[in-house]
Amino acid sequence: MSSVSVVIPSYNYAHYLPDCVQSALSQATTELDVEVLVIDDCSSDGTAIVGERLAAGDPRVEFRRHEKNRGHLATYDEGLTWAHGDYCVILSADDLLAPGALLRAARVLDAHPTVGFAYGRSLRFKDDDNRPPARTGEPRLRIWKGRDWISQRCRTATNCISSPEVVVRTSLQHRVGGYRIDLPHSGDLEMWLRLAAHADVAFLGGVDQAYYRMHAASMARTRFTTPAADLRQRKAAFDAVFEDHGRFLDNPSRLRAQAGRALAREALWAACHGMDRMQMDAAAVAELEAFALGADPHARRLSGHRGLRWRRGVERRVGSGILTWLPPAYATTAVHRLQAWRWWRRWNTHGV
Repeated sequence: MSSVSVVIPSYNYAHYLPDCVQSALSQATTELDVEVLVIDDCSSDGTAIVGERLAAGDPRVEFRRHEKNRGHLATYDEGLTWAHGDYCVILSADDLLAPGALLRAARVLDAHPTVGFAYGRSLRFKDDDNRPPARTGEPRLRIWKGRDWISQRCRTATNCISSPEVVVRTSLQHRVGGYRIDLPHSGDLEMWLRLAAHADVAFLGGVDQAYYRMHAASMARTRFTTPAADLRQRKAAFDAVFEDHGRFLDNPSRLRAQAGRALAREALWAACHGMDRMQMDAAAVAELEAFALGADPHARRLSGHRGLRWRRGVERRVGSGILTWLPPAYATTAVHRLQAWRWWRRWNTHGV
């Protein structure tokens, strides 16, 4: 019988906590043991009361409370240190596991010892009344060599994982260590890349593994909200992995350059789009351009940089208002949407 340790960090999520814990405990079967650790990171709401009640009502639930707020990454690391099941999951108290998610992942990890973590699709939702039904059943399994999975990530320099849909082999997690405190926004991305540098990766296609709640208090909406801030954090995640774990990869310098170019392209597109829509001032555009030039030494050769120079020329001669009505504004938006659609299709099928 396999076992999964589910770590549930909570900060002012008392309202969501009971459903979150139940979504984890309901995963237990005759094939799978489930244990839960709820960590209250000094919440100011009723999380402590709810957590203590849940722990008193089920021996599989343990509750801890911080006297001072330690932050989400330190809380994650505390939970990962505690985890002693075969596999482990970090599940934010405002998210949920989909029915059967842990058993599906555990069966894959049991059958494939070289796989370090397994993930599937996460469904995004805003409130429980409009939560979409999850796809369950037998997944379409895709096993990626870790280095190939990292190569796919470098092509777009994006994170294809939300977090609650990932089940990690605990022995590997303990071997590679916890989260980097200096990456508050891209710590998850760095962690998945780090794990993939040491093990293979499994994608469970055709099923939904978790629910990821979108709300105003989420970090994605309260911190690192500007394009440049997000890009800097993602670049820092890739840099950290290549500096500390590049020796485990084939041709890490090429992969690092590929990620840098992808980030530069995204920065230049964001700058052009911001000018087209008159949603970005000159300082913000200059910040994105500077980032692109720092991420890729050959960024001036990219079409996005040529487009940026053209837009600045038009702006000097005619004014910024005309950019919205010129064909390049429509063309770049259409290309970006097509690329996003292709990325979604590939992610939905292959997990990358």
